[in-house]
Amino acid sequence: MSIVSITESAREYLGDLLAKQDTDGISVRMFVLNPGTPEAETCLSYCRPGEEKEEDEFEDLPEFRVYYEKRSVSFLEDATVDYSADQMGGQLTIRAPNSRTPRISEDSPLEDKVNYVLWNDINPGLASHGGEVSLIEIEEGNIAVLKFGGGCQGCSMLDVTLRDGVQATLLEKLPELKDVRDITDHSDTSNAYYS
Repeated sequence: MSIVSITESAREYLGDLLAKQDTDGISVRMFVLNPGTPEAETCLSYCRPGEEKEEDEFEDLPEFRVYYEKRSVSFLEDATVDYSADQMGGQLTIRAPNSRTPRISEDSPLEDKVNYVLWNDINPGLASHGGEVSLIEIEEGNIAVLKFGGGCQGCSMLDVTLRDGVQATLLEKLPELKDVRDITDHSDTSNAYYS
């Protein structure tokens, strides 16, 4: 069973693109940026020999090999890659209906768990003030680096929101997380909910 359904027209199109790269063993790699969040973006890229990751899953199609980022596999469930020719040359489309659906388990990376809590427990409350918070990265030592936007950026109540709301919720729900750090530029108060 394929991880992703890649139509015959998409396989032909991608196979032609790969052949034009003039690189023996070139393949494609699929992954999801910001999986499980409203900002999820499903990507397909060239994968030259040696660029694949050791933990990637792969599938050999008649035309080429496809690598799938291990972390993205559950978010690629029911995904389809299709190609439709048209007068402008054609369009490759990727439909990944589960890329934005939060999917976490005990084994999920800490980044996915933090995103899950942010988008399901924290951002709905911040949205009432026109704000949101997103994860930038997990630093060494399991420190979540966050950035606030919308009504939270420059808000005079942000210290309280960060300490008593966001940080407290994240640390309570994710004991493996050790700290939370805000890197937002709060000098711009143009959209602040509380000035």
